[in-house]
Amino acid sequence: MGWGNIYKRRVKVFSLAILIYIDYKVLQHREKWTKNSKRADLWDKAHERNARRVLKLIVQLEGLWVKLGQYLSTRADVLPPAYIRLLKQLQDSLPPRPLKEVCQTITTELGKSMADLFLNFDNTPLATASIAQVHRATLADGKEVVVKVQHEGIKEIILEDLKNAKSIVDWIAWAEPQYDFNPMIDEWCKEAPKELDFNHEAENTRKVSRNLGCKSNCDDNNINRVDVLIPEVITSSEKVLILEYMDGVRLNDSESLQALGVDKQKLVEEITRAYAHQIYVDGFFNGDPHPGNFLVSKAPPHRPVLLDFGLTKKLSFPMKQALAKMFLASAEGDHVALLSSFAEMGLKLRLDIPEQVMEISSVFFRNSTPANEAHQTMKSFADRRTKNLKVLQEKMKLNEKEVKRFNPVDAFPGDIIIFSRVINLLRGLSSTMDVRIVYVDIMRPFAESVLQCNVNRGPAFNANWIHDTPVLSDVENKLRKLLIELGNTDKVLGIQVCAYKDGEVIVDTAAGVLGRYDPRPVLPDSLFPVFSVSKGITAGMVHWLVDKGKLKLEDKVANIWPEFGSNGKDKIRVHHVLNHTSGLHNALASLTRENPLLMTDWDACLNFIAEMAPETEPGREQLYHYLSFGWLCGGIIEHASRKKFQEILEEAFIRPLNIDGELYIGIPPGVESRLATLTSDMDDIKKLSEVSGRPGLPSSFQLQDLSQMASTLPALFNTLHARRAIIPAANAHCSARALARYYAALVDEGAIPPPHSSSTQPQLGSHPHIPEFPSQKPTKKRKGSKHAHNTDSYNSTNSSREDSGKTYTGIPTDDSNCNGTISVAIDGFGNDRKTVKLFSNSKIHDAFTGVGEYENLTLPGGQFGLGFKRSYSEDGNLVGFGHSGMGGSTGYCDINHRFSIAVTLNKMNFGGVTAKVIQLVCSELNIPLPADFYRFTERINDNVSNVVGPLIN
Repeated sequence: MGWGNIYKRRVKVFSLAILIYIDYKVLQHREKWTKNSKRADLWDKAHERNARRVLKLIVQLEGLWVKLGQYLSTRADVLPPAYIRLLKQLQDSLPPRPLKEVCQTITTELGKSMADLFLNFDNTPLATASIAQVHRATLADGKEVVVKVQHEGIKEIILEDLKNAKSIVDWIAWAEPQYDFNPMIDEWCKEAPKELDFNHEAENTRKVSRNLGCKSNCDDNNINRVDVLIPEVITSSEKVLILEYMDGVRLNDSESLQALGVDKQKLVEEITRAYAHQIYVDGFFNGDPHPGNFLVSKAPPHRPVLLDFGLTKKLSFPMKQALAKMFLASAEGDHVALLSSFAEMGLKLRLDIPEQVMEISSVFFRNSTPANEAHQTMKSFADRRTKNLKVLQEKMKLNEKEVKRFNPVDAFPGDIIIFSRVINLLRGLSSTMDVRIVYVDIMRPFAESVLQCNVNRGPAFNANWIHDTPVLSDVENKLRKLLIELGNTDKVLGIQVCAYKDGEVIVDTAAGVLGRYDPRPVLPDSLFPVFSVSKGITAGMVHWLVDKGKLKLEDKVANIWPEFGSNGKDKIRVHHVLNHTSGLHNALASLTRENPLLMTDWDACLNFIAEMAPETEPGREQLYHYLSFGWLCGGIIEHASRKKFQEILEEAFIRPLNIDGELYIGIPPGVESRLATLTSDMDDIKKLSEVSGRPGLPSSFQLQDLSQMASTLPALFNTLHARRAIIPAANAHCSARALARYYAALVDEGAIPPPHSSSTQPQLGSHPHIPEFPSQKPTKKRKGSKHAHNTDSYNSTNSSREDSGKTYTGIPTDDSNCNGTISVAIDGFGNDRKTVKLFSNSKIHDAFTGVGEYENLTLPGGQFGLGFKRSYSEDGNLVGFGHSGMGGSTGYCDINHRFSIAVTLNKMNFGGVTAKVIQLVCSELNIPLPADFYRFTERINDNVSNVVGPLIN
């Protein structure tokens, strides 16, 4: 192709592009002065006019532009009907090349004459496409075949067209920055030339056929087996490909399909399954599924025939996993898994827009729609785009011109370009066939198989199932063996266990994976949602404010929080709230049940609860305040301190304990990569129906509702919207080592333990508590973060209590410095910079448990003290306190033995796993097992006859 022809092609392409661009821009302005009744006709005429221009030029130029036209002709779900009607002619009916040229190519490539090769060669091609045309023939041995012959000089044309397409895309990106298709054209420039080598296509055809089992006649029950046909490769060269002939009809031949009685819905579903198998199971897929590349076999059961494997894409296993996770996260509404999938595939964003990202992903994997709904689909896209632009504008503080030029994507991996093209082509195919495909249902089993073959490979198959950290004691060694047993019986997905004895860490183990669809390993700093464990932290904040003189347990709540005094709540005191005897046990239950997202609105919930009326007189009856506890305590905390809830959490516990970045009630942006994803142990949920009711639960929180809640809550609390909300009764995210350190301080009357073992990486407290999201602006230093952690001279945490004596064997670590004074920031309430105790009250344990001088503030015989669940030994003695959450996560401490333990897990159960863990550790340390846990120890062995109720508080 000479320079004159190259120049002419470029001029024609750019001239048409500019003409169409100006046509539509003028129409946008003209529309403003046109009556509403005539606007649709105006646009229809423009679409018809420009579609004819595009078709005319494509037929004239051929080459790569035919590929583009074929792609556009399949997008009936988004393009106007005029484009679809005219461009679908390109799928298989281009003007044929001369027969002489075809025969010359065959004899040159195969080194034999036509007479030697064929008994018969049909002079009229079956189809003519962008790169080649196909003829039917009979080989010398009598075998019926098709012969695919590459057009003369097409290689030079394709390469030149790619350059022109790249130039047009660059120009569009300059004129309309929000339409930057450079990553797509770059990937196409890399992959398209591979189509020009038919040896490459032959090998691709063989490989896909093997992967899909097209030549095996196995009739197994594999749910991921697909029923499609792929022609056998006979021979190939660079420009000629001979395949077995398969008698079939084209997908766009509606009359023939109807005459054969083909079920179009089933047909397209099977094509979709075939592509799901190629993408997720094989990691090797055909990148060009337009209607012209399919046939439907004439012989029953009328199976789809897959053709043309010139453009294929090979995915690495990590990329295959990331794509599967992206699909499943989108289907489940799991923001965390979605963002982590982006990170794994190399897709980087410039700002934090999780809701918009989820919406875009959901649109990408949406159900297909018939062609007659294209206008409505396009309008929906336009509305979404306008909405998302407004979000960008607000977040980045940009004007209308700037926001159009702002690209929120920082890095776009080339591997997902062809993947995206395939999904769009499949959607267009279903629209063309006028069927509705639910991609989530069809593709889910294939995507799940990719991740679950890894996730479900528990410790028996995964040598790294337990994270490789030093074993700190013989107790921990035995614990890890127990966790392996639980993992092999599918009772544990991901888990962390940390325990302190006499102020030292003796257990710090992380095991399993972060989620059902997230095979990344659980690490010591992974953050688990722990539900009602949050209450133990929130209660500690109230006690901390009491200790600082900001309120008293006997204070009326209305005196602290004036708006609270309405509707008969003027008699409720702080200790009533902590003791679950305020009478507001069902407050907000009906509202949050009708609209679960309401609980994520902190201010609205505070206002609602201030208007509620108590159901019982304060102090009369102890009923678990499963949701209202958080907002009641939260309102008290904010009004008493005149600070935000999270500020007090940081000042009271996060900074003094040096657990920055590992304990939150409402996570900040930037920690998503460390979040575990919840799932439910469905076997345990089924067993719940066999369990009798438990006293102390309010009417809105009974066991018949609990199984339903346990199966639906993960979907809600896996969303980033819920995770970021302040829900002090149910929404803490923490690592076990941070939670155990908190309870280690509480068990020592607020004395801060020595620094956590530095042999575990990353070290506890090494994360910034409020990470900055990557941006183009310089990072500003966070206020109030000036605090050092000096470890030079740590004094005894509790001089009044004697060491209870070690009942375990410690294993030496590399830590040479276990002692030192903890230095913290001034908390605003008079704390010293070198505070070594969280509480000055020597009777703080009595305050937590509601005994001694605090006994008159609690209901006699109740399960709760003042904010914490009391724990008794089997002989009825009070031994400790703590708080568990729905699903099994737990924080607990034994007062007499200076022992604390935390368990965090993401496979929600009703106590069995946690009880087994705590039972083992307690038995090894000769510590009495709390009665609450004792009643669960047999549960995991399927014995539920002696179980009173689930471990939820």
